[in-house]
Amino acid sequence: MRDIAITLIIFGTIPLILKYPWTGVLVFSWVSMFNPHRFAWGFAYDFPFVMIVAVTTLVSMLLHWKEVRLPINSITILLMLLPIWMTVTLFFALEPSAAHEKWEGVMKAFFFILVAASLVHSRKQLEALLWVLVLSVGFYGIKGGIFTILVGGEHRVYGPPGISYLSDNNGISVALIMIIPLMHFLSTTVSSKWMKWGMYGAMFLSGIAVLGSQSRGAFLAILVMIMFLWLKSKKKVLSGMVLLLAGALSISFMPEQWTSRMSSIWNYEQDGSAQGRMNTWHMAFNLANDRPLVGGGFEPYDRTAFAKYAPDPTDIHSAHSIYFQILGEHGYVGFGLFLALGIACWMVSRRLIHASRARPDLVWAGDLARASQVSLVGFAVGGAFVNIAYWELPYYEIVVLMAAHRLASVGAPKWGQGKVELKPTGVVT
Repeated sequence: MRDIAITLIIFGTIPLILKYPWTGVLVFSWVSMFNPHRFAWGFAYDFPFVMIVAVTTLVSMLLHWKEVRLPINSITILLMLLPIWMTVTLFFALEPSAAHEKWEGVMKAFFFILVAASLVHSRKQLEALLWVLVLSVGFYGIKGGIFTILVGGEHRVYGPPGISYLSDNNGISVALIMIIPLMHFLSTTVSSKWMKWGMYGAMFLSGIAVLGSQSRGAFLAILVMIMFLWLKSKKKVLSGMVLLLAGALSISFMPEQWTSRMSSIWNYEQDGSAQGRMNTWHMAFNLANDRPLVGGGFEPYDRTAFAKYAPDPTDIHSAHSIYFQILGEHGYVGFGLFLALGIACWMVSRRLIHASRARPDLVWAGDLARASQVSLVGFAVGGAFVNIAYWELPYYEIVVLMAAHRLASVGAPKWGQGKVELKPTGVVT
């Protein structure tokens, strides 16, 4: 019954996608991030829903080709250069078979990120995409928060079933950290008090779920994110008191085993998990130094690579860090492109915030940019301990920021008539 229901829901969106191609981005992101088919137990579990939605969207783009507009700017160029370079490193991969399998999935993700950038143009569309992203990940935050409260924090929170970037406790915790600021932004876009309080409740439960994941990397990320959020707030005294009170109450609720696990952050020399991560980071760093241009290609984490590059060749792990994942797999060139993309995105958000101060009609865009900055700080810090460099959410956030930037460029003051000029091409000056 569950298989049939999921199949009917997804196939029921096909006529809508064929009429409005941008809705294909919504359905694709929902299926790929929420993984509804993984809640089935029959034929739907492995059914290629993502491929069907993707093909339908491409057909709709051909039928409505005038609606397809990919902005050419520094961000989209980087969004193309990064997967292109990953393809180059594929030819030099240490483990060709595993690398090719990973390459296929990553290329599909980046291709559809560019599809999203070509179709999401209006405020209605970008907010709809944000709602899909928030609900897809936020479901696990609400579920995980309730679970943590019911069990008193004694058991860990995990992500969606099956194989996913978010399946383990570390992945889902960083995802929730990234989603919470976006929840706050969406709460400012609704007029219903019930919806606002619903979003506040989802934010609270998602925060509890982050603690319930017992992820030390996520704990560090949420501390940094809270500090950054406080720095961005206008009422620092009030917000500081609220954040401190909420944090103290939440932490006091957690059991002694949680406190003991978080305390081990400061004693990483004696922690086997932390030492395993550092061993892999050394391996990735040495690998990149030996092959600075191309790294080891996708998935170089095998006995041969660790025997050659790791301090402890017997302690084999994956990268457990977006930075060492990119550096070890794609060399310093790929690492540079990855950082450049983040910096370009950050600069766009800064210009949006600055523009919103001079134009009341862009207050929403400034709020969105601030929320995205906080979210990306969570990704930058939490991602330092998780393999989510290829996960779609931060790239969808970049797409949303680009769409907001294009909207902000319409009617922007000319040079000399205002404080900010936003060029229609998407390049910020």
